[in-house]
Formats: sequence, C-alpha cells, structure tokens
Amino acid sequence: MVSVFFSYFCSMKQVRPKKNLGQHFLTDLNIAKRIADTVDACPEIPILEVGPGMGVLTQYLVDKSRKVKVVEIDSESVAYLHENFPLMREDILGEDFLRMDLTKVFDGQPFVLTGNYPYDISSQIFFKMLDNKDLIPCCTGMIQREVAQRMASQPGNKAYGILSVLIQAWYNVEYLFTVDENVFNPPPKVKSAVIRMTRNDVTDLGCDEVLFKRLVKTVFNQRRKMLRVSIKQMFSKDHMPDASFFEGELMTKRPEQLTIQQFVDLTNEVAKI
Repeated sequence: MVSVFFSYFCSMKQVRPKKNLGQHFLTDLNIAKRIADTVDACPEIPILEVGPGMGVLTQYLVDKSRKVKVVEIDSESVAYLHENFPLMREDILGEDFLRMDLTKVFDGQPFVLTGNYPYDISSQIFFKMLDNKDLIPCCTGMIQREVAQRMASQPGNKAYGILSVLIQAWYNVEYLFTVDENVFNPPPKVKSAVIRMTRNDVTDLGCDEVLFKRLVKTVFNQRRKMLRVSIKQMFSKDHMPDASFFEGELMTKRPEQLTIQQFVDLTNEVAKI
C-alpha cells in the first residue's frame, strides 16, 4: 500500500487527464477510501471497477479480501496500472466497459460495480447496469451531482425523470455524500456525488419491460405536458385508442407525478390497445 501511495503522488510518469475521455482524477485519499467502503454493503462477491485511472480507488478496493478487476479504456492508464499494480496484471482489462460482455467478467458470477465514472457516459453505464441487473446486485460510485439527484429523486420533484423511474424500478438508491470540485485533477465545473444502488426484491415488474421503458422515455421527453397529450406518441394515427382512454384523473397528470407502480399500470393499459 505504501508503494502505491508513493507512486501515485511522486511518480514522474503520472497519467495526463484526457478531456475526450472525461477524465477527472480524484486526488483526495480520504474520499477515495470512503467510496471504496461503499461496496461493503454487498460483501464477499467480486468487484469490477470502471475507469480506475491511476488507481486511487483501486488501492483501497484490493484490501477488501475479494476478487477485484478493473476496466480501463485509456491505454496510458492501463500501462500505469500494470506498472504500479503488478499483482493485478491479469485483472486489468484494457477494454470499453460499454462494449463488454459482463457475463464473462467473473464467469457469470454476480459482482459489485463501482468507480469514479466519466460524467459524459454515466447514464449509459447505468443503462448497461440495468441490462445486467441480475449480475449486479450492488452498484456504487461517484458521478455528477445532478445525475445522482435525478437517480435518487422521488415523484413530485423536478429532478424525477427517466433515470429515476428505470433505476428505482429495480434498485434502492441512496445519495450518500457530495464531493467538491477541488479534490480532482483537473477540477470539474460541477460538484460530484457518491451513490449506492442495491437491488430490491422485484423480480418481475408485472408488465412488458420493453414497453415500460419506451413509455417512460416517451412521456418524459414531453415532461411539461399532461399524459393525455404526451402518451399519444405511443400510438400511430391508424391505431389510436378511443377518446375514453385519455379520460380520467391520471391523464391530467404530468410524468413527474407518477409512481413506478402507476407507470407499470399505465404500461399494461397501453399494451391492451
């Protein structure tokens, strides 16, 4: 551990943060340890870290006495990790997380997903998590504060949206703490936040999941409009339901006012058309 600290702060070959990869390297070791400790909510199972950079978070994860793998798209960071984490050489994956087959990472075994996620692809990372929800019982890490607030938001709030509904349908979301800009190199222009998502008890939404996702995205794309207006986008002109379908109190609401169960019920109503 001491050698890792020394190399991280003193090496003349530190990785250059790359704007095109959205790299903002965390420099505060206390925060790095706090983030690493968020995985303790799902003990024993292995860990996959996304975007380790120079390993400031990795050095604490490897102390967890369980298998740790990291995936990094930046070749310069991969070379740095190989040099400074030689015992992890076989577990440093120089790949694009968004293109990986996650069933092969730990031979089909469930794992914790964590990382200091690149802000520009964080939503895509979580959509991939949802596509692999049976493999990922717990996901933690640091993202842009605004995105974290959306993910944890409840109905009735302006932050409540597509990410809120799709993630909370399958995960319990905890907004853990806020992180200031000055603990990164380079400092981002926004504040960050650390979150934790833990799979809930839902195994079946009780509706067509593909249609559910489509409906949620459709109505939130017109979030200022009442459902009786926005939901018409779900139908073609030749297959529009009767006027009675658009009546009732629910159709006077805007999408941010609906609970997940109401979205499920609405999906089932649309499926009948």
